[in-house]
Amino acid sequence: MIFTLMAALIPSVGLGLFSFWQHESLIAANVVHQLRTLASDTKRELERWLSERTQSVRALAASGAVIDGLSHRPVSAKAKSSQELTYYLNSVKDKLGTFLELTVLDPRGKVVASSSVAPASVVMPPDWFAKAASVVLVPPHWDERRATATLTVAVPVLSLDNRVLGALLAELDLGSVQSMLNFVASAIPGDAILLDKTGRAILSTYAELYQTIRIEPALLQQLRESKNELKQFEGIGRRTVLGLVDAPQDAPFIILVERDRAEVYQAWVIFRNLFLALVIGLALLVGLAALRIGRYIVLPLDRITVAADRISAGDLAVQLPKAQDDELGHLTQVFNRMSDKLRHVHREFERASLALQEQNALLETLSVTDSLTGLFNRMKLNEVLDEQFARFKRNQHTFAVLMLDIDHFKVLNDTFGHLAGDYVLTHVAEILKKSIRSVDYAARYGGEEFAIVLPETSSEAALDMAERIRSRIQMADYHFHGQHLAVTISVGVAHSRADDVTADAVISRADQMLYQAKYAGRNRVQIAKEVGRIGEPPDDGGDSLPGA
Repeated sequence: MIFTLMAALIPSVGLGLFSFWQHESLIAANVVHQLRTLASDTKRELERWLSERTQSVRALAASGAVIDGLSHRPVSAKAKSSQELTYYLNSVKDKLGTFLELTVLDPRGKVVASSSVAPASVVMPPDWFAKAASVVLVPPHWDERRATATLTVAVPVLSLDNRVLGALLAELDLGSVQSMLNFVASAIPGDAILLDKTGRAILSTYAELYQTIRIEPALLQQLRESKNELKQFEGIGRRTVLGLVDAPQDAPFIILVERDRAEVYQAWVIFRNLFLALVIGLALLVGLAALRIGRYIVLPLDRITVAADRISAGDLAVQLPKAQDDELGHLTQVFNRMSDKLRHVHREFERASLALQEQNALLETLSVTDSLTGLFNRMKLNEVLDEQFARFKRNQHTFAVLMLDIDHFKVLNDTFGHLAGDYVLTHVAEILKKSIRSVDYAARYGGEEFAIVLPETSSEAALDMAERIRSRIQMADYHFHGQHLAVTISVGVAHSRADDVTADAVISRADQMLYQAKYAGRNRVQIAKEVGRIGEPPDDGGDSLPGA
């Protein structure tokens, strides 16, 4: 089912995503083109409007009435001249609807005449009269008193011999641009907003909202740096918009054009939803088809797989019913025949295994090797002792017996576990194998005890052998599951004596020396003393050789 779904959905989803990506790229390119066109048209119209108004102000500044009003006259005539100039400015302002206020200044910046009773206070730049250039003195701003957006333009007033007589200030009504702005925006999808340098809106196609619009300085800086490049940001009413900015050359305002992103991608979203519905419908259809295929093919195969698992687990009584007369039915018959043969082979194998177990039991009974350490076991040790004792009685060839016991073995088992104990036993056994001669016999006596039979060995050689073994076992490294184990042994050494009746006497004496070594502090060798003078009883106190 998973394979069928992947085979059906991967190509369709891949092609759909590629189509969406192409469609989105085309939409973005189209929006960029539209917004750039809107910004370009708006900028051109604003520049034209500002140029026309500036030319009108220049023409007014060159009129005889303004020049005469600023010409040097007797003091008695100045008041009359100012009144006439004021009347002239009022008449011009009334004829030109875009002029809100006209003011004439002398070269010192003092108001000579104005169309307003209370003219706006304007501070002229110190070098303005020297340069005699037209400038925008007050950048575009929202005038709360007049309830409109305004900007102030200043042009020099020159005499006939090109001397600067003063300046003419014209406060322009930017609200007159609103109709032009709406006309441009109606022809091209999108909204245009006129911003001042601080990012506050002074004019907008959102006529009822533009006073409250303000672009954050950081966002405005990003938009200005990526001039004519489409950006996505949070616009009016906390809606997501796509927009860009443009600024007319030498103009103190910025043009922001934008479109609602949801509106731009509305058709794309509808197409996406239809595609998702189609994909879901296709997935359901393919899933139903795959389910039917699964019930017809996969489920019978699954039953065969489960039956095979049961057979591998040892349940050979599995028998599958034949449900279909096709390839799967034939496979079921073959499987049943195979299980019958397996049952027959298993019965034969069990009979052979039973016979083999009987042979193994016999071999295990006759075995002479300890299964854990690989040393001779107790039965083989007894045979060796009996053989050595018989040689001793027959040829007077003495032999020595070493009884070894691992110190604190129970504590080691209780602390680190029996697996650690087994590890120590096998490690010690390996050391014993490598330490004895080829004619010697090493056996596990029981538990943590070992016995070594040294044929034809003197007391000094037996003691040296015991000490060498003790030292090697102490110096060996024992690491079990990251834990370092300290292992030492105690050794008892005894020789065969003329008064010994059986080999058990030698073992018993070596065992006594072993316990004396333990009582003396462990990790040492204790050897039984030789028989004293004739007639004196043996002294079994023994000599001790402590470990390092």
